[in-house]
Amino acid sequence: MKVLANDGLANSGVSALEKAGAEVILKTVAQEQLANFINENKVDVLLVRSATTVRKDLIDACKGLKIIGRGGVGMDNIDVDYAKSKGIKVINTPAASSHSVAELVFAHLFGMVRFLHDSNQNMPLEGDTKFKELKKAYAKGVELKGKTLGVLGFGRIGQATAKVGLGVGMKVVAFDPFIDSAHLTLDFFDGQSVSFTIDTISKEEVLKQADFITLHVPAQKEYVISKKEFDLMKKGAGIVNAARGGVIDEVALVKAIEEGKISNAALDVFENEPTPEIQLLMNKNISLTPHIGAATLEAQDRIGEELATQIIEILG
Repeated sequence: MKVLANDGLANSGVSALEKAGAEVILKTVAQEQLANFINENKVDVLLVRSATTVRKDLIDACKGLKIIGRGGVGMDNIDVDYAKSKGIKVINTPAASSHSVAELVFAHLFGMVRFLHDSNQNMPLEGDTKFKELKKAYAKGVELKGKTLGVLGFGRIGQATAKVGLGVGMKVVAFDPFIDSAHLTLDFFDGQSVSFTIDTISKEEVLKQADFITLHVPAQKEYVISKKEFDLMKKGAGIVNAARGGVIDEVALVKAIEEGKISNAALDVFENEPTPEIQLLMNKNISLTPHIGAATLEAQDRIGEELATQIIEILG
């Protein structure tokens, strides 16, 4: 069995696969050369993350593929139904990165409410000459405790993010068209746990109630958040997108910030990756990261192990 991990694979996954007798190829092959490489090397399993796409043309060109694996949750870079119609198993790791994404959301939230993303740029430039002015500029922070977190999309990642919010002391409201209620358990270091039941409400109510909105939805044909949704939100609310580029209308977002409707935003994903719009990159009210939601050592270890386990079970 030959496995091509085209976007990389953690040592935990490599070790498990090699122990099961697989040959793991850790090589990043250019998209246009991928079909030839897979065929010439008789690759059985193709593993990707978000960088590599697996479309109909690649699937048609690679008759020997048995499994396509996505290290992560969303599979919008894979033609899943078409692959399955050709007898190829398609797997992903829906649970492995949930907590890492949730922590990134809160890294942004904590930074946003205390202006850290802006302060960290200006302190090195002007901290020695304009200390008092900067202190005054960043003196109107707020606490997250006691605020309302609105979660749009209440699957694994949305629920993991809600747990962090509950732990911080926030009220959580959530919307999901497929989930009516979720039972969340917060586990602590000493074995104690606290449980919450969150009943989902309408999207409109979430937007109206929330001080901060976090999105955890798949890629869709239409925007999940556009001008209509911004108009429903509280004046001065904040928003975080660590889900998929294209679920927020970025033009409407910038306008909402300029008009004071939205106080700040955080983006880990963008409509135009890997070349985000300059209006986003230069906006001091937007906290930015380059699509790193699942990029922790712990999440990558879990992803590697989960992929390896599934591959071994399928191909035995």
